[in-house]
Amino acid sequence: MRLSKYIAACGVCSRRKAEEAILAGRVSVNGVVVAELGTKVGEGDSVSFDGVPVRPAEAFVYVMLNKPEGYISTAKDQFNRPSVLDLVEVEGARLVPVGRLDCATSGMLLLTNDGDLVYRLTHPSHEIRKTYIVRVDGEISGNALEQIRSGLVIDGYKTSRTDIKVLNTGDGTSLAEVAIKEGRNRQIRKIFDQLGYTIRSLRRVATGKLRLGGLIKGTWRHLTPEEVAYLKSC
Repeated sequence: MRLSKYIAACGVCSRRKAEEAILAGRVSVNGVVVAELGTKVGEGDSVSFDGVPVRPAEAFVYVMLNKPEGYISTAKDQFNRPSVLDLVEVEGARLVPVGRLDCATSGMLLLTNDGDLVYRLTHPSHEIRKTYIVRVDGEISGNALEQIRSGLVIDGYKTSRTDIKVLNTGDGTSLAEVAIKEGRNRQIRKIFDQLGYTIRSLRRVATGKLRLGGLIKGTWRHLTPEEVAYLKSC
């Protein structure tokens, strides 16, 4: 088995992140640091990541979290902000987020120790629809809606078609549902910022056919077998 795939099977990170870690000299096999992506490991080999021995997960775990604002989607950062990993504890499972939500965004975040699934769902070539509810200051004009739908040039790239519909307007704000298939960093925030709208709140409510539903903010649940099968079929 390729070393990067082995690390993903251990639930440490995705294969892509594992490859980056190998090139950075963070992985050793049988006590020797390995920096070759094509390295293979077999039964009896001992693999360590950042000096900590890792083994394949005995059972895969799939979780949906309703992430609160103020939590980061990584293990830690330079500002010592709380992490989503502080909210989800499954004994014997080292979970990682499937993609990210920025600190100020709430809503659905999937976590798992299935590295292959993380790799597949976060790979740039993969397109799974993610739906958000956004509240912005002011009324979203027809011109702005058309620009969002047809795509805007942001950070040197043009966004793909974005589905948006205004749900209601009142009290000086507009509530809209936005669905995208791209996973670029802070994409929705950048779209509205470029058009001159200030976001009051942003919440992810669905990933593909998976809905957040009535899951209380800050709590989590295991995915059903049907939900897992759906994600693996995407």
